[in-house]
Amino acid sequence: MKRIAVFTSGGDAPGMNACIRAVVRGAIYHGLEVYGIRRGYSGMIAGDIFPMTSQSVSNIVQRGGTTLKSARSKEFMTPEGRKKAYENLMNAGIEGLVAIGGNGTFTGAEVFFNEYEIPTVGCPGTIDNDLYGTDYTIGFDTAVNTALEAIDKIRDTADSHDRVFFIEVMGRDSGYIAIQSGIGGGAEIVMVPETHTPLKKVVSTLKDGWTRSKSSSIVVVAEGDEEGHATDIAEKIKSQVADKLDIRVTTLGHIQRGGTPTAYDRILASRLGVGAVEGLIKGYKNVMAGIVNNEMVYTPFIDTIKKPKPIHDDLLRMVHILSL
Repeated sequence: MKRIAVFTSGGDAPGMNACIRAVVRGAIYHGLEVYGIRRGYSGMIAGDIFPMTSQSVSNIVQRGGTTLKSARSKEFMTPEGRKKAYENLMNAGIEGLVAIGGNGTFTGAEVFFNEYEIPTVGCPGTIDNDLYGTDYTIGFDTAVNTALEAIDKIRDTADSHDRVFFIEVMGRDSGYIAIQSGIGGGAEIVMVPETHTPLKKVVSTLKDGWTRSKSSSIVVVAEGDEEGHATDIAEKIKSQVADKLDIRVTTLGHIQRGGTPTAYDRILASRLGVGAVEGLIKGYKNVMAGIVNNEMVYTPFIDTIKKPKPIHDDLLRMVHILSL
């Protein structure tokens, strides 16, 4: 293998630039030519493929977002779109790919490999931390710290006005951001998609805190909780405790995606970027590079896509213990 390409796809995550940098410089170190593809699969179809050098990735390790841009491509979901992508890669002499992204990115890579057999190694770039085959994904630590900073600030005003705040964080299918920012932020309740939290339990916990003269309470809600969004849950709770508690809602939204990546995310992204390049050199195909127990591992895309990554029961139990 003499020439590879790197691209980012799906939702952006802090640390993607650090990963791009590691892929480019890792490839050059090992004597490979490296190309970039702008806007993920859309750029692959459009032929937006260009050579990269060590200087191409200077001064980006500390930046959020992705310098290669990102997109979700409906055209790549069609056989015609994937054929265009393949032809453009062949015209550019690309022999292997490094895909930085999440579940959707790897699903596309799985289909693409089955059709055209271009070797691909993925790097898990998603703030949700929902990919099987790695302890942490690129961007997760930064997103948790961003959410935690917001929770700390909201608690100040909650305490000043004796209020209950429902704070919605990202996590349509995964409660990892909610559970870690909730524990770190001292939340009384954390609601996540992985487990059902009955509304009557929320009501009883809040009422119990009120009877013990708690000055404020924080409820962290993952956006994918089965009871609905934080606004929906707050409305349901208000009808049962309106005479006792002053309830407000804050949705953090896309603020969790941006910002300077933490040291942990920069180091993780760098390890995974180099690991992806070395995986291609070793002949790995259709796998994701990940870190499990501080060791580099390679997991088939089909497993990262299909296998669940549950939240440890001890974390859920800890929320209850620490809310007293």
